[in-house]
Formats: sequence, structure tokens, C-alpha cells
Amino acid sequence: METKIVFITGASSGIGEGCARKFASQGWNLILNARTVSKLEKLKSELEAANGVQVYILPFDVRDRKQAALALETLPEKWKSIDVLVNNAGLVIGVDKEFEGNLDEWDVVIDTNIKALLAMTRLVVPGMVERGRGHIINIGSIAGDAAYPGGSVYCATKAAVKALSDGLRIDLVDTPLRVTNIKPGMVETNFTVVRYRGDRQAADNFYKGIRPLTGDDIAETVYFAASAPAHIQIAEVLLMPTYQATGTISYKKKEE
Repeated sequence: METKIVFITGASSGIGEGCARKFASQGWNLILNARTVSKLEKLKSELEAANGVQVYILPFDVRDRKQAALALETLPEKWKSIDVLVNNAGLVIGVDKEFEGNLDEWDVVIDTNIKALLAMTRLVVPGMVERGRGHIINIGSIAGDAAYPGGSVYCATKAAVKALSDGLRIDLVDTPLRVTNIKPGMVETNFTVVRYRGDRQAADNFYKGIRPLTGDDIAETVYFAASAPAHIQIAEVLLMPTYQATGTISYKKKEE
């Protein structure tokens, strides 16, 4: 049986790294994207040695459309038949009120969470349509379901991910391609440190009293969707830690 190829953006940490480990453990070859070459090279060596798979690294900033296009155009022929695209790269900076935030930071968030996802979709999906097979898995968020204090712009970007996922599914309805939107609740990764602008203590405090999900937990769900039989399209999955009910309601045990 031919080995399948998964392309993961933002693969050097968190959910992206978890997905890389999960797919590699199941014998998939991987194309891994992130900005930090050293992290990608380390992950490549580790996954190839542990799983006997092949890993191709594509280091570029997903916000740079020209760089992304060039990277994909110059992929060796045997790597161009991408079976699964995991649009994982995403971030949030700050917890500011909408009328007090930093416009430059918002540009980074919008360019990464929406425009880069669109660019990667535009660059990869036509090949899937041509080959008659493929699966696009977008990492959304519970934040896309309802706004919460200090997160209006981020919530808007994840609402956009839902709309873009739904719209792409409609556009591809006459093809065998599948589209999935994975919407995690609380996940403890470096994502939260970036949200608090590098304040690790604030990030740690956010999870005190509750066991959050991990990048590996989300990866299990991503792989579940990708490995479903071809006639099953898992359109959307909302997953949260036990003790979390919505984006704003959770129960955190007080420390003794």
C-alpha cells in the first residue's frame, strides 16, 4: 500500500508537533512547516529514526505568500501528492479590549489565522482535486463559537475558520475531498505563553485547577478524522477538557 503524505503547518510545537508525532507513528510520510529550522530538523531526525518514515521540512513563515508558493512549487515530485493538509499554524497576542488593542499585533493574528490558511488551501487543494483525493483539516477553536472578554479579534479569526471550512466543504461537495474543522477548548501549549506576551506565570495560572488538553490530545482527534473510511466526512469536532463547558465557563478546583 502506498505511503500517504500529510502536510502540517506550524509543526514545530504544540498541536502541530503532536500531529507530526501521531501521523509518523502510523507510518505516514510528513511535510513539516514552521519558521524555526533547528526545531524542524530536530523533529525530522527524531521521527525518521523512531518510525522509519520520511520527513521533508519546509521552513517558511505562512504569512509570506510568495515564500509559501515558492516552497510548494519547488517540492520534489514525489512529495507533491499531498493526501492531508493540516492548517494548524495560528496564534493570539494579548488579552486587550477591542478598543485598546495593538493594530500591528492584530495584523499578525489575522494574517496567520485567516489569510495564511487561505493561501495554503489555495496552493494545495487544486492538486488534491486533480488527483481525486484529499482531506483538509483546519484547526479552529471553541473561540470561534462565541466571543469572550479580551479575545474579540482572535474569536473573529476562529469564527472565520469555521466559515471558511464550511464554505470549502460546499465548494468541494462534488468531489471525494473531505473538510474537517477541529475546535479545541483549553489546550496547554506555548500558544498561551504567546497570548500573554511571554509571561509564563500568567499562562500557567490560566490552567490552575483544571487538567487542560495537550497537543497530543488534539492530534488524536485530528488523526481520527483523517483515518475515517473514505465515505465518512467528520465535518466538525468540538473537544474540551472535562470541567470545561463553554469558552467562558469552566470549573477549576481551588488549591489547598
